[in-house]
Amino acid sequence: MEFNEFDLDPRSLRVLEEQGIKEPTPIQEQTIRLVLEGKDVVGLAQTGTGKTLAYTLPTLTRLAQGKVEKNRVLILSPTRELTNQVQQVVRDIGKAMRIRSVCIYGGAPMGKQTDELKKGCAVIVATPGRLLDHMSRGHINFSKLDTLILDEADRMLDMGFLPDIQRILSKLPKERQTLMFSATFPDDLKKLTRTMMNEPEWIQVGQVHKPVDKVDQTLYTVKPEDKYRLLEKVLEENQIHSALIFARTRNRTDQVHRFLKRKGYKATGIHGDHSQGLRERSLKGFKDGKHTILVATDVAARGLDVDHISHVINFDVPQTSDDYLHRIGRTARANAEGNAMTFVTPAEYEPLASIERALGRNLPRQEWDGATSVLSLFKEGNRKQGAKRSARRGSRRRAPLHRR
Repeated sequence: MEFNEFDLDPRSLRVLEEQGIKEPTPIQEQTIRLVLEGKDVVGLAQTGTGKTLAYTLPTLTRLAQGKVEKNRVLILSPTRELTNQVQQVVRDIGKAMRIRSVCIYGGAPMGKQTDELKKGCAVIVATPGRLLDHMSRGHINFSKLDTLILDEADRMLDMGFLPDIQRILSKLPKERQTLMFSATFPDDLKKLTRTMMNEPEWIQVGQVHKPVDKVDQTLYTVKPEDKYRLLEKVLEENQIHSALIFARTRNRTDQVHRFLKRKGYKATGIHGDHSQGLRERSLKGFKDGKHTILVATDVAARGLDVDHISHVINFDVPQTSDDYLHRIGRTARANAEGNAMTFVTPAEYEPLASIERALGRNLPRQEWDGATSVLSLFKEGNRKQGAKRSARRGSRRRAPLHRR
């Protein structure tokens, strides 16, 4: 199938052609037509499968079919980095269609954003906090909004963002199209969609709780005091030329960054305490190849789209399986292969169990001279046996119904 088989605006198709994008990915193929029809959609697919284009192409096509007025489309995302990247996609396609867009997020000058809003932009791409600032000051009115889009919807609906999202929703027209896209979507969040959406179509491509097949995942057990030695060993032995290293805290990010600089690596780092300008420079340097290693907190897991990342290294184990999947989803993008390495200490056996339970298997443990004993709570064999027992119990419960 090709993009020209959809009823998309020809100007958007020319942009895709210029960018060398010819065939839609599975999530794009299954959702574009539904969005064009004006339906509410929840699109679930693994990280790196093209969800941004899946909603941008049909949304801008629908917008261009009528009178293009300001504040008709609102796209919400959880991080500055993701907001910027979504804006780049919207801007490239919108420019060809003469549709203006603006990027709204904290850490950037308020005045410049206000000026753009006053000029009038049809598409607003924003983080919730800064958007609420503008709304409270009367800089923006959504009375004519057509479409609301939540990117990384699972993060947008968790307890950290939910109060802001609910405040924003209270100011939006109830008659609108609502789209949600995410790589993961816990069951306890699904009930929230009933109050936000109108009979949404649920589209799931692949196993959203599983990483893409081309990610080679390995586990290193290590004592806390040996982590830096292990990091140096891994970087040297694997001849890693483009790596994203995740640390749990801002202080740890700075420490790992300084360690790598002392060892002569071309490394940079980003976290929430850095200014927006510094974060943008660091990301640009990493994307352009000036820096071969980027050390980051989870701020980058939800908003970094770089095709050339060959390795993701979890210097600290993520606390949830969803965070793990988002982290390792930064590699093996655009049909490339990738590697994900996770360092785990004896005290981190519980988050490890959560990750392995979500994957449905144990991560292979790599031997090295500093390996240590780490308890494994998840047993693959036990899970399989448990599933068989559950199936047998289910068969026995259903039998009387069949007889009736």
